[in-house]
Amino acid sequence: MIAKRTFDAVIVGGGGAGLRAALQMARADLKVAVLSKVFPTRSHTVSAQGGITAALGNVSEDDWHWHMYDTVKGSDYLGDQDAIEFMCRNAASAVYELEHMGLPFSRLANGKIYQRQFGGQSKHFGGEQAVRTCAAADRTGHALLHTLYQRNIAARTQFFEEFFALDLVRDAEGYVLGVVALEIESGEPMLFESRVTLLATGGGARIFRHSTNAHINSGDGLGMVLRAGLPLEDMEFWQFHPTGIPEVGSLITEGVRGEGGYLLNKDNEKFMVRYAPNAKDLASRDVVSRAIAQEILAGRGCGPHGDYVLLKIDHIGADKIKERLPGIRELSMQFAGVDPCEAPIPVTPTAHYMMGGIPTNLRGQVVAPERYGPEEAVPGLYAVGECACVSVHGANRLGGNSLLDLVVFGRAAGDHAIEYLRENPFPRALPGDSVAASLARLARWERPTGTERVPQLRAEMQRILQEHCGVYRRADLLEAGIAKLGGVEARLADAYVEDRSKVFNTARLEALELENLLPVARATLVSALARTESRGAHSREDYPARDDDRWLRHTLYTRAADQLDYKPVRLKPLTVETFQPQERTY
Repeated sequence: MIAKRTFDAVIVGGGGAGLRAALQMARADLKVAVLSKVFPTRSHTVSAQGGITAALGNVSEDDWHWHMYDTVKGSDYLGDQDAIEFMCRNAASAVYELEHMGLPFSRLANGKIYQRQFGGQSKHFGGEQAVRTCAAADRTGHALLHTLYQRNIAARTQFFEEFFALDLVRDAEGYVLGVVALEIESGEPMLFESRVTLLATGGGARIFRHSTNAHINSGDGLGMVLRAGLPLEDMEFWQFHPTGIPEVGSLITEGVRGEGGYLLNKDNEKFMVRYAPNAKDLASRDVVSRAIAQEILAGRGCGPHGDYVLLKIDHIGADKIKERLPGIRELSMQFAGVDPCEAPIPVTPTAHYMMGGIPTNLRGQVVAPERYGPEEAVPGLYAVGECACVSVHGANRLGGNSLLDLVVFGRAAGDHAIEYLRENPFPRALPGDSVAASLARLARWERPTGTERVPQLRAEMQRILQEHCGVYRRADLLEAGIAKLGGVEARLADAYVEDRSKVFNTARLEALELENLLPVARATLVSALARTESRGAHSREDYPARDDDRWLRHTLYTRAADQLDYKPVRLKPLTVETFQPQERTY
C-alpha cells in the first residue's frame, strides 16, 4: 500500500484560483493541502500582465451592468448570463479585497487604484471606451500570486510543492474522495484522501505548437476528469491572443494597446479601422486575431516571410513605457530584439487561453450528466480557474476577466466547500482499488524498450493542432487532423522513457503530461468539427455565419467513443434582464 495523507480539502494547482479557494477554506480552520508540480509562485498566473477588470470608476464613470454587457457580448452570447452577472457584480469587492490583502496596485495621482483601457470594454452598453482594468504595472498576475501565497502561509495552508496529480479517487456512488499524486523528488506515489477535491490546474494550450502558455500547462486536470468518465465543455473554443512574439510565444499584453499602442502592416497602415471601425485596436481578442491573420494572408504581413505585423508604442514616450510597461520592454528586448521605446514590436496571433474546460456551476461544483442527470453536482469535486468552464467567457474571453474569474469563483468555491464539509463531516470509505489505475499508469512507463519517443509524439501533436485547428478552421482540415492525431495516439502505446530512475525523473513526467494533452487535443478537434458555425474564437471558413437557432448551446465531450452531448446556454441572469443575442460589432 502506498503512503497516505488525509485532509479536509485538497487543491490541485497552486496558481491564483487554487490559492484563492485554499485561503477561503484555511481561514475557516479547515485542514487544507495544495498540491503543485512547481513552487506555487511559479504557477502560470504569475505571467498575467495587463490587469484585472472591475467597474470601480476610478478614471471615468463606470457600472457593473456595462461590464456585464461587454462580457456577454464578448462571449458572442455563449456565456451563461447568471454566471456573468455573478462575476461582474462581485468584481469590485474582489479587487478591494485583494487591495486590503496587500496587492501593490499601481496608483493614480489621487491614490486610487490605477485603471487602463482594455479591449471590448465600453460605457453605456456599447458606447465609448471604458477605463476598467486595474493593474499593477504590467505584472498584475505576479503581484496577485505572491499576495495570495503569502496570505495562505499566514493561514497555515499546507503546501506540497513538486507533486504531480495522477488521478481522481472515486467510490462506487460517484463521490470524489481525493487524488493519487506522484512526488517528483522521490518518484513515489502518494494517496491524498479528502472530503473535498478542487482542481485548479490551469489551461492546456500546450496542445498547440505556438502558445503563450508555460510548458507546465499540460491540461492535467482535464485529463484526470476525462479518465474519470466525466465530460469537458466547449473545448472547441481556444483564444488566440493577437499579440504574441513570433516563434517564441511570449505574450505582449493587451495593456500595450490600452496605453495607446496600435498595430501596423507592412505598408505602415493602421489596419484595424477596416475590421473594427469604432473600437479599432481595442476590439475583442478574436476580432483582432482574425484581422491580423487576414492581413498576413493578404500579403500585408511584415518581415522576410510576411508572417507578422508590428505593434507600435514608442510614441507614448520612454518614461511612460518604463513606468507602466517595464515587463513588456524587457520581454521585447530579450525575445524580439527590439526596444519598444525606439521601434515597433513584431507580433502574431498565438494560442493563449482555453474558454472551455471542466463544467461547473456558480459555486465551483463540477456538474455532469454522467450519473446525476444534467446539471447535478459531482459530490466532493470542484474546479476553478482556466481549467473550469462556468461559463463566463463563452466563445471568447475579454482581457482582464481571467484574473477576475480566478478570485471571484475561487472565493465562491471555497465558501461552498466549507458548507459541504460541514454537511459531510465524516470521510467515506475508500474503495479497495482506489490506487490501482494510477499505479498501472506509472508501471507502464517502467517498460525498458519501445520504438517511439515522447518528445517526438508531443511535437507531432502540437504541429497537428497548429495546422488543423488554428485561427481559421474547415471540415476537411479538422477531419485530417483527427486522423493524424489518431495515429499519434496509437503510437503512444509503443512509447518508452529511457530514464527509468525515480528521483526527479522529468522524462517520465513529460510522458504523463502527454497522456493528458492527447485527450485534450482530441476533445478540441472533435468538438470543433461538430460545431458548424462561426462564433467567437471558433471561425469556420466553411460556415462563416453564427447560427443561434442550432448552436446557441454548449458542447459536452466525453472520452468514451468521442461522445458529444449538448446543453442550453443559460440566458437568464440572476437579477437583471437578459441581454438578447444580436450582431456583434466593434
